[in-house]
Amino acid sequence: MRVNDRFTFLLTFLLFTGVNHISLAQKDDTSIDAKEKSRILKEYKQWTAKRDDWPNLKRYQAANNELGKPKENEKRVVFMGNSITDGWINSSPDFFRENPFVDRGISGQTTPQMLVRFRQDVIDLEPEIVVILAGTNDIAGNTGPSSLEMIEDNLASMAEIANAHGIKVVLCSVLPVYDYPWRPGLEPAQKIVELNRWIRRYSEDHNMIYLDYFSAMVDDRLGLKANYSYDGVHPNKKGYAVMEGLVLEAVKKALP
Repeated sequence: MRVNDRFTFLLTFLLFTGVNHISLAQKDDTSIDAKEKSRILKEYKQWTAKRDDWPNLKRYQAANNELGKPKENEKRVVFMGNSITDGWINSSPDFFRENPFVDRGISGQTTPQMLVRFRQDVIDLEPEIVVILAGTNDIAGNTGPSSLEMIEDNLASMAEIANAHGIKVVLCSVLPVYDYPWRPGLEPAQKIVELNRWIRRYSEDHNMIYLDYFSAMVDDRLGLKANYSYDGVHPNKKGYAVMEGLVLEAVKKALP
């Protein structure tokens, strides 16, 4: 086994045995490429960060504490989601500033991660309404293989937790996607159609609001219209403008 192979094997062993700290400074092997060593260490740090806070609970802890409870007569709305929600406030900051809307999206997240942080980032904020837009990253396999049934279970759990706390639920259709740039060849379009069919049916059966972004944004390939996106997955300003009109109608419908 070559020196570099031994080094890679050592780090791989440490990663999978859960060892938290290593000291490369003590190694005498000067033949290990410095750039390769730096790359492996960077990946190791990223892995340990995700391992130590898989649902990314730290992301909004300080912001939640600063936000506090709703003010009198405030009809707070929390947006739970992934990068589409995460990027929304950056694309349209006035939309959130001028409305009692709280963005709690985290880029790359899947429904199991959202479910773990749902109490902290939604329930504890005591909103009138939660708008849930999730599932596309599960189909993309961001945190491993996921069946539609698994996604549905997580969406249902979030909705039922909110409902148990008297929070009105708006369940959003997943936006159309023809192909994921970071995971090409998965052919997600039909899976999204099937998932949205379930979301609509579940919403109707449980007296929740179904928000249909899909129909307003889909093209003839079952992908996201080119003029609404910059990569076929994430909305641009025109895409968010369409979504804003639709979500305002849904929020108005959900309020007592």
